Amino acid sequence: MSEIKWPYANEFGQEETIESDVLILGGGIAGCFAAISAARRGKKVVVVEKGATIRSGSAGTGFDHWESACTNPCSRVTSKDIAEAYVDEQDHLSNGIMHYITCEEGWDRLCDLEEMGGKIRDTEDEFVGADFRDDETKLMFAYDYGSRFTLRVWGKTFKPALFKEMKRLGVTVCDYTEATSLLTTEENGKKRGIGAIGMDTHTGKIRVFKSKATVLCMSRPARLWLFSPDLPGLSEFRPLNSIGSGDAMGWRAGMEFTMMEKSVRAEFSAAGSSFPPYAAGNNHNTWYACTMVDSRGVEIPYLDRDGNVLKTVKERYYPVEGQKFFLKGGVIDEPKYEYRGPETMPFDELMKRGYKLPFYADMSRMPKLERDVIWGMMIGNEGKTAIPVLQYFNNKGFDPAKKAMQVYGTGWQSASFSDDERQFFGAPGGIMHDWDLKTNIDGIYAAGDQLFGSDCAGTAAATGYYAARKASAYTDTVELVEVNRADIDAEIERLYAPMYNETGYSWKELNSAVCKCMKNYCGAIKNEALLLQGLDLLKSYREEIVPELCCHNPHELVRTHEVLDIMDVAEIVLNSCLMRKSSSKTLNFVRSDYPEMDPVEDHHFITIRQENGVPVRGDVELDYFGDLKTEYEKRNQDYINGGKK
Repeated sequence: MSEIKWPYANEFGQEETIESDVLILGGGIAGCFAAISAARRGKKVVVVEKGATIRSGSAGTGFDHWESACTNPCSRVTSKDIAEAYVDEQDHLSNGIMHYITCEEGWDRLCDLEEMGGKIRDTEDEFVGADFRDDETKLMFAYDYGSRFTLRVWGKTFKPALFKEMKRLGVTVCDYTEATSLLTTEENGKKRGIGAIGMDTHTGKIRVFKSKATVLCMSRPARLWLFSPDLPGLSEFRPLNSIGSGDAMGWRAGMEFTMMEKSVRAEFSAAGSSFPPYAAGNNHNTWYACTMVDSRGVEIPYLDRDGNVLKTVKERYYPVEGQKFFLKGGVIDEPKYEYRGPETMPFDELMKRGYKLPFYADMSRMPKLERDVIWGMMIGNEGKTAIPVLQYFNNKGFDPAKKAMQVYGTGWQSASFSDDERQFFGAPGGIMHDWDLKTNIDGIYAAGDQLFGSDCAGTAAATGYYAARKASAYTDTVELVEVNRADIDAEIERLYAPMYNETGYSWKELNSAVCKCMKNYCGAIKNEALLLQGLDLLKSYREEIVPELCCHNPHELVRTHEVLDIMDVAEIVLNSCLMRKSSSKTLNFVRSDYPEMDPVEDHHFITIRQENGVPVRGDVELDYFGDLKTEYEKRNQDYINGGKK
């Protein structure tokens, strides 16, 4: 068999410099909206994306709902209502700034998408007469049909529309370029961001990006506890290469993070360990509020806020009298009853009530339009579901009007993980920031999954646009500055090092080792001795394995850079866990040596940054952002009065 040749040019050792006013790192929903926002303000914009921007990111394959569009014309709640509910539900260990921006500006971004060619309404009148549809506007709602602030959308139309608009506005898009490090300088005793370094993933060419301001729009961490070396192309919502490189870059630059000790057991990952979501029956998110039955066909009832059995499917989607709103069984206004339906009932409670495994999602017992909107519109647009789920199952003869779909796991999960297999999901940790979404480094802003407490597509769009709006204003106050040549040379040496080893360890071996370290020393139950051993083990990897990493082409080199970033994020997590000397239900955080749960003296944000290689702790009071509505309006009169552009 002849040797397979690398199909791209060899540009190792070559270098180019690209200048901009606003540099956007990451080309997902947040990055695209950030680029459009800055370009609309007349700024020279560059987007750096590791994949192909037209379909890259966690939302590249689509999504089926847009959360917290509180200003849409049919909404019956305010941005203040919903943002404060999120903060309260998360016991104030929550990103109120991000939530309020999402609630207040999310609908504006949907309107932008519609102007660009994205589909946000039932323009073909497929669902006329449905309880979830407003016939005047043709908008369709999810979860809470009474309050009408979460919209069903045709999300797979969005990324191509955004990409087309960026190109129309003259944005420079550097696809297949991984951002690897932030460039900074010291000005007046304070650190300032002045750009970034990247590498062409096809050719190995180095790109130096000089900018007045930078917006981090990259992914949240993944592959810290879960990784399958045998199935590296398989993952659920998020692409396998969405692993938190932005966090690692920020850590190396001295950026401040918070809630990084929070780890949440969940199925949604980029770990290469399970199948696309919603390929199994459940009653959460896309499937909400599907009728659930046990193996005998006995229906598992939904209950309202007050514990009353809901007798019709329609009732599942409306708050009861005196209840303002609810979010898919999660945030419920003035809850009075612990059990809110099968999506939240503990497994032991289901067994106690006599239900028999396995469970099934039975759409045949639902009204036709409710069935069609789940198995059709929503499954057809949610991430990674259109082809492997909807198309495949339809081709195999699945008919939701006649057949039920088995639930894997015990609840809404489509996959079950053990307690030490933890993922960043459910309001995870991330970058600490102010009301401008500015980090502790001047000139560097964050949006989307980079923010602590990050949420879904609506949050990415709203915060991306907002962060670039603030970054654009900042660029009017500064000039481009020269980059320190020594910083560039040091990064090039780091990036190319694995290519000089003819034999050695592969990126898969190191990723597996990091995951094993995190499972053993940063699992469900933590203590100081274990965490310190974890840090010591990572140190040994850096000293013994990293110098022996071996790559044969740019693809392997990029994967290797990702795992080095994963190691940096693991270091942040381990040190953050050491800093919180108590347990916390809200953070899903348990220390055997500090078992007291959520003591008053520890109920605040713990921040962490790196200074000269040493982790530095900070403490920030809850609700540091003040009254959300007041503080937002104080800082955004230009947007409010300027036509919201």
